Amino acid sequence: MPETNFTIVQGTLTISEAGNSVPYSGKLDDLSKFPVKTIINKVLKYDASKWFDAAAFTEWNKCKLRVTPAGGTSTTSLDLVTTGTSTVSNTTAFKIDHARLVYDTMKERNIPPYTGNDYYAIAWPSTLRTLKVGLETIQQYTETGLGMIMSGEVGRYNNIRFVEQTNIPKGGAADSSTHNAFTNTADAWDGAVSDWIFFFGSDTVAEAIAVPEEMRGKIPTDYGRSKGVAWYYLGGFGNVHNITGNVANARIVKWDSSK
Repeated sequence: MPETNFTIVQGTLTISEAGNSVPYSGKLDDLSKFPVKTIINKVLKYDASKWFDAAAFTEWNKCKLRVTPAGGTSTTSLDLVTTGTSTVSNTTAFKIDHARLVYDTMKERNIPPYTGNDYYAIAWPSTLRTLKVGLETIQQYTETGLGMIMSGEVGRYNNIRFVEQTNIPKGGAADSSTHNAFTNTADAWDGAVSDWIFFFGSDTVAEAIAVPEEMRGKIPTDYGRSKGVAWYYLGGFGNVHNITGNVANARIVKWDSSK
C-alpha cells in the first residue's frame, strides 16, 4: 500500500468588537404612543445585518481569482488573473455566454461545488438583468421555468445558482479608492454597464465567534431617565484560502473590472 502525505497551510483572521447603540430618554419612553424599545430593536437589527454583510464582503473581496471578458467585451473567452487585481476594463453586461465560461473556469480548477453539483453567484439585481432576460427565453416553455419567472426568482443556469443582494454598494473596480461597504459608498465601474459578481464553491470565508451578535439594554442611569439599546458582537471573518502560494486552492471567482 503506497503512503503519501499532504501539506497543511495555516491562515489567520482578526477578532474584534463591533456594535452600535441608540440612546433614548425615560420621558420619550413614557410619552411615546408606540413602544420605543421595539422600534429601536428593529432598526438596530437591520444595522447589524448591514455590518455583517460588509465585514464578510471585505474578506470575499480579497479573492485572488478575477475574471473579465477578453478585451472587455468578448462573449467567447475570459481573461483570468490570479493576483487579486483585474487588469481589463469590463465594458459589457454579464450574459449567459459568460456564465458558461465562468462555470468552465471553476470546474477546470477543481473548485468543489457549494451544494450538490451547483456553484452559487451573488450580485445586484440590475447586474443580472441581461442574464435573467436570457433565462426567460430558455425557461418560458417549461412549467418549472414559468413558475420561476412568475415568482421573480433569478434562477439556476449551467449548475450556477444566482442570488440577488442590495446591501453591498455597486462598483469598486481595481482603481477605486472611494468604494466602501461599511459606509455604503458606491463607485460605479467606468461606463456602468456591469458590476461585481462573486461566484463560489464550498469553503470560502470563515467566521470566528467569541461572542455571538446580541441585543443589549443599557443599565438606566440618571435615576432611570437615561436609557439605551445596542447590538454587540465579538468575532471576525477570514478568507480561508487567501494565503500566499495557495491560489491553486482558491474557491471564489470575482467578475471584475480594472476601472
